[in-house]
Amino acid sequence: MKSNDLLLDAFGRIRDTVAATLDGVDGETLIRRPAGNGNSMAWLIWHLARVEDAQLASAAGLEQVWTSQGFAGRFNLPLAERDTGYGHSTEKVDAVKAPPELLLEYYEAVHRQTVEFLETLVDADFDRIVDTRWDPPVTLGVRLVSTIADCLQHVGQAAYARGLNPARAV
Repeated sequence: MKSNDLLLDAFGRIRDTVAATLDGVDGETLIRRPAGNGNSMAWLIWHLARVEDAQLASAAGLEQVWTSQGFAGRFNLPLAERDTGYGHSTEKVDAVKAPPELLLEYYEAVHRQTVEFLETLVDADFDRIVDTRWDPPVTLGVRLVSTIADCLQHVGQAAYARGLNPARAV
């Protein structure tokens, strides 16, 4: 098995879990914040999609799906266009509201761009430096694995938040 096949499988698992978590969820559950101050499902799914979009687009030398396919305008959030959610205040978390269909449509578009990029890679590509702001500099392989880890954590959190309402559990 080639490295990109493993990565395709990992990103595919994120996609499947996002879809299952959003399936049939209602608007109230989507914006409910666990314990009153945890991140809502809507914010978590939006954030993980933004993270994957921003990280993969940068590494691939592509424009983010958020802007290139008009999702920034469709979501119409009161946030900067390049915002991915890092360091959000409670007010900004509350500001992220979208129907489950739009969240899924955006994530699916991000996933398609991710898959198209991953399918072009060969093992030698994973050693390419994609971020020199860190010591040691970040390679493509490390960036992909860290993106997977972040996205899996957030989709797990979203599934957990959904499950806090037993009538709406996944």
